[in-house]
Amino acid sequence: MYRPLADEIRPDSIDDVVGQKHILGEGAMLRRIIDSAQIPNMIFYGPSGTGKTTVARIIAQKTNRTLRKLNATTAGIADIKQIIDELDTFLTPGGVLLYLDEIQYFNKKQQQSLLEFIEDGRITLIASTTENPYFCVFNAILSRSTVFEFKAVPTSEIEKAVTRAVGIMNSRRETPAKLEDGVIKRIAMSCGGDVRKAVNSVELLFSASFDRDIITLADATAISQKSAMRYDREGDEHFDILSALMKSLRGSDPDAALHYLARLLEVGDLTGACRRILCSASEDVGLAYPQAVPIVKACVDSALQLGLPEGRLPLAEACILLATWPKSNSAYKGINKAIADVKAGRTGNIPRELQNVHADGTGFEREQGYKYPHDYPGHWVRQQYLPSEIKNTRYYEYGDNKIEQLAKSYWDEIKK
Repeated sequence: MYRPLADEIRPDSIDDVVGQKHILGEGAMLRRIIDSAQIPNMIFYGPSGTGKTTVARIIAQKTNRTLRKLNATTAGIADIKQIIDELDTFLTPGGVLLYLDEIQYFNKKQQQSLLEFIEDGRITLIASTTENPYFCVFNAILSRSTVFEFKAVPTSEIEKAVTRAVGIMNSRRETPAKLEDGVIKRIAMSCGGDVRKAVNSVELLFSASFDRDIITLADATAISQKSAMRYDREGDEHFDILSALMKSLRGSDPDAALHYLARLLEVGDLTGACRRILCSASEDVGLAYPQAVPIVKACVDSALQLGLPEGRLPLAEACILLATWPKSNSAYKGINKAIADVKAGRTGNIPRELQNVHADGTGFEREQGYKYPHDYPGHWVRQQYLPSEIKNTRYYEYGDNKIEQLAKSYWDEIKK
């Protein structure tokens, strides 16, 4: 029977697992827990192909518990009941180690059906998810579990797995195939940190070269093109890339901004990129260069009208301009302070001078008394604008950039 290479190559010991040194290296917490054989309930969180299932299988081998595996995309309450029925029987003398893959697809009732049994230790739960467990796993399960994050595997580590996969595939041939320089590195770099994807690429590459003695770099490039993209429009990766784009703009790093913009455009997320770039113009550049808003808006409009791939050009221009312009968040901070006061009820009555003139002569004890600033020198006159209850509140502080400091100097001279 056919057995996928990715399954055949799975490590049998922690030492053979590639990547995840932060939790599996010598002295790391998960490594110490596994060595102790006292396994708590755990949730493995991270991208596909980073070793979550492999580590769970290794843990099962090191304990006396019976391994049961469920995938939440296809399993239901009946499957859980079947496992529960096996408890305290000769089938599970040491209890059950339940590996529940994709736990985010279990609803609240399905997850809660496990509570009693993971509470008393008859079931040890190891759940995996590619989504943030604090959003998709219910609190009752989270409070009884320890979360370990698995990260995308570095290229240098993936090369080890690719080399092993090449060895296995060559062992199946009468005459081992030779690889051109750079083939292994190309496959490792093109999988987006996903070991399974890299191993699958090796298997496909050998299958496509069954009648050839040399595997070329061109073949490796063709079979792995676009596979480096790891993106889910509704998942964490979507928001991580958008966040990285905006923080790169804020951090004045044009190279990083272009990198994350490219990742968004490569998967066609033109709208997401446009929204973050527009936001950065007001939030991060702001009053340091007020013209940033109309310029960036023009770039975004051009990109939306052009579509991809041409739309990449005005967006790249906007990113470089935003990343290299001076920064100011004075408007951002000011409106946030004002909104916080309004939410807290710190408002008060609008001063009589600012009320609509329709109120004049309708029984008020005095006329409005509004002073028209344009009738005074410098187009300014001192009068109260904020409600009396908060009349001395300061929301806006001039930024330390050239434009805002020029405005400050102007008004300091007028108002002194």
